[in-house]
Amino acid sequence: MAWRGTRVQKIMRLARTFAADPVVVSRALPGEIRQWYQWHTRGETPRFAVDEAWNEHLHKLLNAPWPCPEYPRFDEVMGDIGAVLAARGWGFGRDTYAWYADGDSSLCRAAWCVVLHARPEVVVETGVAHGVTSRVVLEALKQNDSGHLWSIDLPFPFDHRLHGETGIVVTDGCRSRWSYVEGSSKQRLPALAADVGRIELFIHDSLHTAENTLFEMEQAASVMQPGGVLLVDDIDSHAGFATFAERHPEYQTIISPDADRNTREGMFGIAVNTANG
Repeated sequence: MAWRGTRVQKIMRLARTFAADPVVVSRALPGEIRQWYQWHTRGETPRFAVDEAWNEHLHKLLNAPWPCPEYPRFDEVMGDIGAVLAARGWGFGRDTYAWYADGDSSLCRAAWCVVLHARPEVVVETGVAHGVTSRVVLEALKQNDSGHLWSIDLPFPFDHRLHGETGIVVTDGCRSRWSYVEGSSKQRLPALAADVGRIELFIHDSLHTAENTLFEMEQAASVMQPGGVLLVDDIDSHAGFATFAERHPEYQTIISPDADRNTREGMFGIAVNTANG
């Protein structure tokens, strides 16, 4: 069940949610407004040069073989995820989880390859939705027979009915390597970073504002050693990723086009810590 219906129905649904939980809605609304504003006023955002060979270049940074031998299994996992979504009347792409979407297939492919080639023990992501990226990471960790994923997620605050869909594509066989941390990254990420002590792969797919994206990247980088990887979705609507890259020349960046969009708009960023590398 996506967040479907007419505009009036959506407004009424939001009003009912606000009446039931005004504190949560009031806290979340300013960030949503900033995200919407930045997305629709992108005149001052950086003009990134997209790397069409991003995947080959990522593998080079990871010292991994190319062409990648792990693609067949990835395609199987994505096929199974697609079947689960289709059976429930969902799919990939925009507006499949309220006005959000699950992780783009290229972002998922990058996460799959990083996990299998770099073999991280500690993976942290922000944003879950149906759990597509979570499932991909967990399947790769399962194949490695090592590692753990922590997912920080604030369930969609504007319609409580969507909460039952959170992480729905994650199978029981993957859940032993998964810790779901409910709340916003502002609340949860600093403490989690301190608790785990290091992050080897970080995936940002939560609130896509410059402030939140930069905050999350800085928090992850504070406990990331050389070889660590940041995957950051939807970088083209604000300057957060570009600002991080300017501050941290030790990170080599790649700009990757989204695969699940019909236009050239939409991209994610990869930042690999190459210090002393």
